[in-house]
Amino acid sequence: MSAAPAYVRFRSTAANARGVQVGVFALANGLAHDDRLDAAQRRWWRAANDWYDAAYAAPSADEDGPYDRDRHPGAVAWFKADASHLLERVDGYLALLDAHGVPWERAVSDDPGRIVYEDDVQVVAVPRATGEAPR
Repeated sequence: MSAAPAYVRFRSTAANARGVQVGVFALANGLAHDDRLDAAQRRWWRAANDWYDAAYAAPSADEDGPYDRDRHPGAVAWFKADASHLLERVDGYLALLDAHGVPWERAVSDDPGRIVYEDDVQVVAVPRATGEAPR
């Protein structure tokens, strides 16, 4: 019997113009920013984002952070599979995406790429080039 994968990510099914499959939070935020949420959905989205903001620290998005596009092209966040308190709340985001016809997928991996940030609940990793071996 194989062990459970170490990392989980919920993301778009297709890559954006930069070649990145956008994560579930960015997808939901896009719906909100495009004013596509009704009043109840907007209240839920705001409360859910506030809960996540309080529950764990988001990696820095500044120019020296793990999302720096020049230093870490294509870097994306993955939950650690044992971060159950965070993962169990993702279902609400998935329901929101479903309600608006936004396709998503669940990805799992033991090797999400070259890790450029890590804390107790997540990693940010740059996907490996095709054929690049894990280090």
